[in-house]
Amino acid sequence: MPPRDPQDRLIVALDVDTLDAALALMGRLDGLVRRFKIGSQLFTACGPAAVEAVHTRGGVVFLDLKFHDIPNTVAGAAREAARLGVFMFNVHASGGRAMMQAASEAAAAATSPGARRPLVIAVTVLTSLDRAALHREVGVPSSVQGHVLHLAGLARAAGLDGCVASPNEIAPLRTQLGAAWVIVTPGLRPAGSALDDQSRVATPGAAARAGAHYLVVGRPITAASDPAAATRAILEEIRA
Repeated sequence: MPPRDPQDRLIVALDVDTLDAALALMGRLDGLVRRFKIGSQLFTACGPAAVEAVHTRGGVVFLDLKFHDIPNTVAGAAREAARLGVFMFNVHASGGRAMMQAASEAAAAATSPGARRPLVIAVTVLTSLDRAALHREVGVPSSVQGHVLHLAGLARAAGLDGCVASPNEIAPLRTQLGAAWVIVTPGLRPAGSALDDQSRVATPGAAARAGAHYLVVGRPITAASDPAAATRAILEEIRA
């Protein structure tokens, strides 16, 4: 089941280009946010120092690097993610069952005795893709929902803990995969916010009601004139 405390459900994306900017943002959100996402931009700029910076401040990290390669290469990346002590990282489900299974097994093997293995989750269909793009550009003939459900089922068969999916797919994922399946939902926009480059979106409150375990929010907080106030409003929306 999803965590009860909204602060344990909200993950703020540290999509900034320097460690100083990440530290400044974390400072403004001190006492409000416990979980942070480190993605390709910050990790490429700073490497593991970004993860260490979050841990030093008492936070936990969702490492959002979307590993997608041959099984041996992804297994190596998964081992290093586990050694960094992140609480969760992801791989692309489209890499196939063998690749996902290699990631899960490598993370388990690299986790220190007595420590908790990171959650390993699968990216299904990016929230920037709609039905037309999925069909015409990527070449997937099924619906977005159908493809998400297919990839999530493959991820569970590979031993993963959950998946990344848009707010639109939360309910059918819950029906197909049950309450224990971890659903991480990006593409969240408070009412009245700009969609930016997202296609399949919902408000944080709608995603929480639908049953997402973790809600990833980036620009509505990081680009706000007052990130702390924006965070408080989102936490209240989740709590309500």
